[in-house]
Amino acid sequence: MIKTPAYVCELPKLIKNLELLKFVGDESGAKVLCALKGFAFSLAMPYVDKYLWGATCSGLHEAKFAGEFIKNGEIHTYSPAFKDEDFKEIVKISNHIVFNSPNQILKFKDYALKNGVDCGLRINPQSSFSPKDIYNPCAKFSRLGTTKANLLKALNSDKTLLDGINGLHFHALCEESSKSLEKVLDKFRSDFKEFIPKMKWINFGGGHHITKKGYDVNHLISLIKEFKSEFGVEVYLEPGEAVGWECGYLVASVLDIVENEKNIAILDISAEAHMPDTILMPYRPDVEGESENGKFEYRFGGNTCLAGDIVGLEAGGADYKFDKPLKVGDKVIFKDQIHYTIVKNTTFNGIKLPDLVLVDENGKVINKIELGYEEYRRRN
Repeated sequence: MIKTPAYVCELPKLIKNLELLKFVGDESGAKVLCALKGFAFSLAMPYVDKYLWGATCSGLHEAKFAGEFIKNGEIHTYSPAFKDEDFKEIVKISNHIVFNSPNQILKFKDYALKNGVDCGLRINPQSSFSPKDIYNPCAKFSRLGTTKANLLKALNSDKTLLDGINGLHFHALCEESSKSLEKVLDKFRSDFKEFIPKMKWINFGGGHHITKKGYDVNHLISLIKEFKSEFGVEVYLEPGEAVGWECGYLVASVLDIVENEKNIAILDISAEAHMPDTILMPYRPDVEGESENGKFEYRFGGNTCLAGDIVGLEAGGADYKFDKPLKVGDKVIFKDQIHYTIVKNTTFNGIKLPDLVLVDENGKVINKIELGYEEYRRRN
């Protein structure tokens, strides 16, 4: 029996995702990395290391995490701006470092090159497909990446700016299809065609929903092969959500059921602290055993003092129906809660962080990490 609350990663489903991502890499020639910003489940990292080319990181702590678990692949690190005190350590860990701006290149490039690190520049293609601006890296006024106009302006001031820069990186997608990537690539080709042939590699970023049912994997492979052939460069992909897509769940227990015009089940999890994207995106997570025509309807409330800590509330679908009534002690399983959850957790209200559990195809626990008061104490 798994003690709640817990994030449970189902190893066979994870491996299925990793096998598909490896297939894309093998067939297209692309090097597929795991973006830790979306999936950093420590118990799963040995399998990520086995199947993928490495990991991509967003700063020092993710780089150190990758350094602990990635033994066979590359470690890439990008940050909107590197801190002086972090950079020397990042250089020791990383194979690739991607700078966000010409200013960062001028400040850190020489040191990185002297230490044998491959360097790149993140550009902003000013073309993107995202559900809302909070997830749109190419939205108006974006701080992420350098526009063509700003790159040309910087080169006008310093023609040696890109000396030693081996790659360009863009990130313009969020849960998107290969058709969306094709449109971004067309814009990227058009705007940066004078720079691409001078590079050794191009990173297509993340947001590719490769492991989602219906994604056109063959079209993605064709796009990559055509691009590689056209420009003679290596191609990187860095999915995060696609690694953890539909391979795990968050399990909670019903602590109490109260009535205030509706039946409200109070759980030992929190939408605010443990499933933040259900509020930010927002979206309504599916629950195992729910029934569209069920006679017993409940709202799921988190065990915090936040009035709006209600699962699905922000998405307009807070009520769940079941064929049988819930009772105190019942387990509630929220599906697909492995990506962009653990990495965004908080201990708001001192609520316990869910344990991390890895299970086999029969639900048998392979390994687990139990979390408790110390996580709260260290953060406060």
